[in-house]
Amino acid sequence: MHQEILKGLPDDIKLVAVSKTKAVSDIRRVYDVGQRIFGENRCEEMRKKFEELPKDIDWHMIGHLQSRQVKIIALFVKLIHSVDSLKLLQVVNKEAAKHNRIIDCLLQIRIAKEETKTGLSIEEAEELLSCGDFKNLKNIRIIGVMGMATFTQDEDIVRGEFKQLKKYFERLKEEYFASDDNFKEISAGMSGDYKIAINEGSTIIRIGSLIFGRRCVK
Repeated sequence: MHQEILKGLPDDIKLVAVSKTKAVSDIRRVYDVGQRIFGENRCEEMRKKFEELPKDIDWHMIGHLQSRQVKIIALFVKLIHSVDSLKLLQVVNKEAAKHNRIIDCLLQIRIAKEETKTGLSIEEAEELLSCGDFKNLKNIRIIGVMGMATFTQDEDIVRGEFKQLKKYFERLKEEYFASDDNFKEISAGMSGDYKIAINEGSTIIRIGSLIFGRRCVK
């Protein structure tokens, strides 16, 4: 299924294989057919897999990240999708500096109406990017935004939310990153809605069940 998904993707779309709860052997099977980007939502699990698997894998943190957990992944994480506060960015910056790294991050923007979905409002994102404390952070780099659509069968709702995320991306790009070529990523779309997300501007999709099968619940 992994190869079928890749064949249907435009060349400029990055595929994150969501490997949370999956065994190292399952990840290696997908790695062996060419996949190099994997997404996890638990820091300890990600570190364990990092230690056991090839070092040319790009590890993406796609789940909610607590400040106290950042040090667990700071040495190797390639991209953090779920930044939702200045406090978290400051901790990422501090831990990245310890390893002489610059860690790429996405601002998680809340686009769904569901109460369970987290993230910044567009106004909160602008406030974060405008404050002096943010501008002093030298070991993080904001390269785009992430959003999760409402869990619904109504494609019009999902499409509308992805359209809104693209508008927010463009607003932030114009206001804060007009001269920064690194700010170019929109992480949106999962197994059930990734095709809609791509049509609405996503550059990174996060797919788990279509690649690995239904995940085990822990």
